[in-house]
Amino acid sequence: MGHDGRCAACGAYQQPAAAAMPPYPYPAAAPMGMPVGGVDLRRGVRIALTVLLSVTMVMLLLLIAARGEQRSAIDELLSKGATSGALAKADDADGFYAAMMGLYFLSLAATAVLWIIWFRRMRLNAEAFAPGTHRFGSGWAVGAWFTPVVNFWFPKQMANDIYRASAPAGPQSASKGVLNAWWVLWVTANAFSMIGSVMYTIAQGRLESRRYGSSSLEEDIQSLKTALSVSTLSFVLYIAAAVLALLVVRQLTRMQEQRALAGPQAVPPMGGMPMQGMPMQAMPAAGMPYGAPPAPMPGWPAQQQPQPPAQQPYGQPPYGTPGAGPQNPFGNGPQGY
Repeated sequence: MGHDGRCAACGAYQQPAAAAMPPYPYPAAAPMGMPVGGVDLRRGVRIALTVLLSVTMVMLLLLIAARGEQRSAIDELLSKGATSGALAKADDADGFYAAMMGLYFLSLAATAVLWIIWFRRMRLNAEAFAPGTHRFGSGWAVGAWFTPVVNFWFPKQMANDIYRASAPAGPQSASKGVLNAWWVLWVTANAFSMIGSVMYTIAQGRLESRRYGSSSLEEDIQSLKTALSVSTLSFVLYIAAAVLALLVVRQLTRMQEQRALAGPQAVPPMGGMPMQGMPMQAMPAAGMPYGAPPAPMPGWPAQQQPQPPAQQPYGQPPYGTPGAGPQNPFGNGPQGY
């Protein structure tokens, strides 16, 4: 065989057997739960987050019970008046609620820390699946939750991008019904919580600034009772949002595990491997992505003989197409995303 790949005896271009592609390291080579190829599939954070979300739901149930005690004390004030017994019951109910709120904030803080750690890990995994397709950098996986105003939609947009990149069957197959329901409930719960807190503060301030013999005492107590009802509704919504958050954690983790284990999409055959529907004479030669040089035409001058197409450098798109870069090994690069 000559230096140009032509057989010295017959003058035909030789096509060596296609080199076997190295096996991809994802399938079964690494145990489930360990970081593989830049994708972190460890389950420790997810399990701890699931436990803390469950604890937070229990604390929310205790807060609902504490609000019930406060409402009962208010009903007694309305029915019996500002007696010493009714006032003592109201103080006890307020103390019970304050204690439960302190425990709730502790569990909520721990849950928030683990949620951000888990969410950032999901974002980094999604970047490995589909680099260059996300609207926000990985730093926003933390900052988006603490930035005022934009924290009402930036995290949701990031979650949408993570879902699309993590879908095993492609970006368009990502089902975000649970994600959307969780986000709507979480935002609604926050809104009712803020409204209830403002109403409670205003009503309590009026009660503390007036004497118990005031003619508007009953009206102020009713306003306080309404504020407690709004606050209780926010706790119910928080519980529903926490249940959906558990489903989101489970769904997205499973999607990323399936996406990682699937490995990259199949690449087109190269070298001497036949392609279906193509005659053997049209098959591309090994090392010649655009096929072997065309056969010379008898009787034609040398300057009019057909010339082989110009070869593009490796990694560049054919025919001068601008903007296309090397393909992502997971199969979801910017061009096909």
